[in-house]
Amino acid sequence: MTIDSTTEYEKFFEMFLLLNRPCIFTNFVTQNWNCRKEWVTSSGQPNYKFLKQAFGHITVPVANCDQEEYSAQPKEEMKFTDYIDYLVDYKNNSYPNHGRCLYLKDWHFRGDCPENKAYETPVYFKSDWLNEYWDVRGGTDHDDYRFVYIGPKGSWQVLTPFHADVFRSYSWSANICGRKKWIFFAPGEEEKLRDKFGNLIYDVTQPINHEKYNLASQIQSRYEIIQEAGEVIFVPSGWHHQVINLEDTISINHNWLNGCCIENCWNFIKSSLLDVEKQISDCLDMENWHQHCQMILKASSGIDFTEFYMFMSTIAHHRI
Repeated sequence: MTIDSTTEYEKFFEMFLLLNRPCIFTNFVTQNWNCRKEWVTSSGQPNYKFLKQAFGHITVPVANCDQEEYSAQPKEEMKFTDYIDYLVDYKNNSYPNHGRCLYLKDWHFRGDCPENKAYETPVYFKSDWLNEYWDVRGGTDHDDYRFVYIGPKGSWQVLTPFHADVFRSYSWSANICGRKKWIFFAPGEEEKLRDKFGNLIYDVTQPINHEKYNLASQIQSRYEIIQEAGEVIFVPSGWHHQVINLEDTISINHNWLNGCCIENCWNFIKSSLLDVEKQISDCLDMENWHQHCQMILKASSGIDFTEFYMFMSTIAHHRI
């Protein structure tokens, strides 16, 4: 469903947050953002000259979309100015298949540019417990979940190409310029895209090997959405998805969660711990086995029980 400027927050809350359904917002949400004016040329292309002048000195994370490494894409760090030079050269050479397709992803823009007023969080997504918690923690060693992505035509948006968002949080993604293709699967459908070892398929845009993924023919809820410049996608909790840039694209993405999906988050953490305990059950007799399980949980999922308790305590303290 498409949401326009006549849709009030209460309707979004009832129809999409509570029901955990995806939707797309027209460009009324982003039309007054500074980045929609400064980061984009009059022809709708990324304004590489402005971006290079404004942020060229910053070191940013970049992923290689042409390689698979442990069901993900290998990442490196580059100076932003070097990445812009790469994009210009890559485009001028007509996006060659033999060259590396690099995607700037997971750039903590707010952390690197805290005074920059490039955009503001839309009112629909301001009930954001996740980033509220990280803002309270502060410090240079802690990250938030607010990102900028920049990539050429054909690049992939996701670090794990077919995935659901971290902690089973929500996310929202605003196209500053360019177009994207989103492929969504309703919760539970991803189980039909696992091989006999339980591994998820890597790329759902390619023909599916039905011998390897023998339940794939039973999929009933697969959705495709084309996101235009200025539009914002709401990604519900637990919806697996994959995203491809159809043009040179810049986007702003936040992971977030609140009371509507916190149970999904907690269930995911508990389930992840059970998976860890199963994987190292042969070491059950080792000293501090449960603590080691929590360490592995934190390393693999980004959170453990102690962190979740601190998170919930912080959110509750702000409201009691």
